[in-house]
Amino acid sequence: MELSVFAAARECGDHIALIHSDETWTYRALAVQVRCICAGLCARGFDAQTVVALRASNRPQTVMTILALISLGIPFVAIHPRWTDQEVRVVMADAAPAALLDDAQIELLLAYSDSDKFPSEKVIEKTAPLAILYSSGTSGVPKGAILSRAAFVASAQGSAQNLGWQPDDRWLLCLPLCHIGGLSIVVRCLMARKTVVLLPRFEPNAVLFHLKQHRATLASVVPVMLHALLDADRDHVLGSVRAVLCGGAATPLPLVERAQQHGVNVLLTYGLTEACSQVTVQSLADPPLLRTGSGRPIAGMQLEIRTAEGVVCLPGHVGNIWILGSSMMTGYVGKAALGDAWFDTGDIGELSQQGVLTVHARRMDLIITGGENVYPLEVEQALLAYPQVRAAVVFGTPHPQWGATVSAALVVHPDFVFSALWESLCERLAAFKRPRLWAKVLAIPELANGKVDRRRAVAEFTPLLAQSMPQV
Repeated sequence: MELSVFAAARECGDHIALIHSDETWTYRALAVQVRCICAGLCARGFDAQTVVALRASNRPQTVMTILALISLGIPFVAIHPRWTDQEVRVVMADAAPAALLDDAQIELLLAYSDSDKFPSEKVIEKTAPLAILYSSGTSGVPKGAILSRAAFVASAQGSAQNLGWQPDDRWLLCLPLCHIGGLSIVVRCLMARKTVVLLPRFEPNAVLFHLKQHRATLASVVPVMLHALLDADRDHVLGSVRAVLCGGAATPLPLVERAQQHGVNVLLTYGLTEACSQVTVQSLADPPLLRTGSGRPIAGMQLEIRTAEGVVCLPGHVGNIWILGSSMMTGYVGKAALGDAWFDTGDIGELSQQGVLTVHARRMDLIITGGENVYPLEVEQALLAYPQVRAAVVFGTPHPQWGATVSAALVVHPDFVFSALWESLCERLAAFKRPRLWAKVLAIPELANGKVDRRRAVAEFTPLLAQSMPQV
């Protein structure tokens, strides 16, 4: 289907397109609002040759603005409302947008009444950029991934092929619209002429309320959100959702098992901004207990595991994750175009004989201690398997002899006993994988997209580390 809210209004004008709190917009009503914003943008001289920055919160008006920019073919740089002024300056200097649209600017555009100044719709090249999204910065200086309209369409088609669309599907969106996870939901639902249930932010009880109130059938979360939802879901609302997609970070196996015991139909995914969201996803057609890893590549995507020297690994061997496909970015701002080249994700994983991906760690997170490789995710899963551990982050700290020491920071229950945890780890992990330095903390820091902020965790928790955990 055409990537246009106006086409959607012509095809299914009475279908509900957007729900926010107690307000609803059909595709026809949404198109009226989008047309006003389009006219206001055109009146300001913006066109497909212009790049604008969009710094706006999760509001219906932001969705309308995104749809207007898509309709006009104006690429936008997504800026998180919670970024610091310095972070914004870095991105603005790199992408050099012509203007910055924030919540106040959007209100002015919505008030533009002369919608006749919106020019007639025209065909926009599929290869034209739709959005520029910057990495979270966990790998160094943020880089802007240029994502084309074709990449978004391909990603939406790959997702649809796995999930299928039901007539009554509604996708709850509690991820930031300025991240690929949130933006891709808008595009998927627009392509399928389905409904977005928009929340201003993630809050467990609000998510559960709106899932039930608005009969949402799909939801996307990151692992820390899923953990919080399971804690709050006393009425088993999650069990009524057709599928809960969990990605954005490697999901610990104990969390998956807990969700399954709760009756939640979880689909693990692996993706990244540069691939316009999903690279792999577990199959909805597979029974939950047969789902492993992060699933297989979506339609249009290819994946290889390679050694550090670039040699393709056989199934079952751990190496670097490389990807290629129709939903890949055009390239980074200011860098050479990617073309048809394979892309090194910077992640470490392995493929099974059946082509299922298991992600072990970000390459930068790999801990090498005494010549042995330790993957933080594996250690975190072992820690989280112990009932008294609520959250955990594992990282390496420098050691003059061994190169690095495996270290862990934990959020624990009040009755936590370290000796019992250590016995559990001795059963689950080889000696070189067990953390030697520990810290008890109140919370694990997160990035704006819900991922663990490992860089901040290292900075904050390293001074707190001790050789053994105090008894409680």
